Amino acid sequence: MNDGSVLLHADADAVAEALVARLLARIVELQATGQVVRLCLTGGRIATRAYQRLAAEGGNSAVAWDRVELWWGDERFVPADSEDRNAEPAIALLAPLGIPADRIHPMPAADGTELDAAAEAYDEELGDAGFDICLLGLGPDGHVASLFPEHPSSYEAGRVIAVRSSPKPPPERTSLTLEVINNSAEVWFLVSGADKAKAVALALLRTGPVQVPGAGARGRDRTLWLLDRDAATELPADLTQRGVF
Repeated sequence: MNDGSVLLHADADAVAEALVARLLARIVELQATGQVVRLCLTGGRIATRAYQRLAAEGGNSAVAWDRVELWWGDERFVPADSEDRNAEPAIALLAPLGIPADRIHPMPAADGTELDAAAEAYDEELGDAGFDICLLGLGPDGHVASLFPEHPSSYEAGRVIAVRSSPKPPPERTSLTLEVINNSAEVWFLVSGADKAKAVALALLRTGPVQVPGAGARGRDRTLWLLDRDAATELPADLTQRGVF
């Protein structure tokens, strides 16, 4: 797999701003070939800021939003109206862009559906095609999506898995595996905060993916790390100076 480009920014707001600018430009490039762009979204504080900004700026961009598909990397298995969900708040924020409803693919909620059935349903809906861009956060423990260190979620085979006894609440989740994440043409990490610095260093130095799941996530063509300076404090000096790993 390719090495990752590390781009440093002043703070979390600057990371969100940079993400939106790059995302809009990249979608336009991809759509110039006539394709529908498949984006895999993440939750988290930076992502929320970015989606707010994307909704405000995206309508004035050259992006054809009717040719964008939205997917999610993981989801908390709670009712659809729960504030813990990743998808529904993001969908509400992005509503001004007018993405067609049939191109928005949230993971099933816990409304009369069993956890295993939810994972199986999303696997079937996903199909075999990879994502053009997969956005990922990184936890202080090095987790990505809902793949946690030394947890059964890091060992399970398959494409979409049911996660039980999550180290972070709520305990039940659904998640893509690294098999699906790594079938993305590009993987973009969005990370801010000193509490993430150790995990960033371990992931970029390629610790084992069971110990640090973020270390195992790489795009087929490109891996991009958008970091604020606090999140980069434990990276080797030559890495932050050169900006490329």
